[in-house]
Amino acid sequence: MKLKVGDVAPDFELKDQFAETHKLSDFRGKKIILYFYPKDNTPGCTTEACNFRDNYQIFREHGFEILGVSADDSNSHAKFQEKYSLPFLLLADTEHQVSETYGVWQLKKMMGKEYYGIARTTFVIDEDGKILKVYEKVKPDQHAEEILKELDLVG
Repeated sequence: MKLKVGDVAPDFELKDQFAETHKLSDFRGKKIILYFYPKDNTPGCTTEACNFRDNYQIFREHGFEILGVSADDSNSHAKFQEKYSLPFLLLADTEHQVSETYGVWQLKKMMGKEYYGIARTTFVIDEDGKILKVYEKVKPDQHAEEILKELDLVG
């Protein structure tokens, strides 16, 4: 299933880095940056997370919550969050059900081997739970700034 702009973002329930459960519907009334990333503590994912961290205050000033999702467990997320002082929730999709629902669990290739994993993708969701924007094949080092510029949140 491929989600697109205008679709209602499917609700889900996942544990965060503190093993507390969150539903997407808990955030109704707030704007959400829901970003899916392949793996904690890998170069690209660390760069992307730190890019969101460094721009976090600007997102917050405009009413956005940031939620990161990967197939790592809560324990891995806790270490990743602490190591890089990430101020937002990291959600554990260990069974990759949410990733599949959002269409980001895909066949990937690395060094001639094929495997399934999360394709780096971001969904911008409005206060009513509708998808405003979908970013695929994200560049980790400039992604937060790209979103800020496209949503006209910075000059």
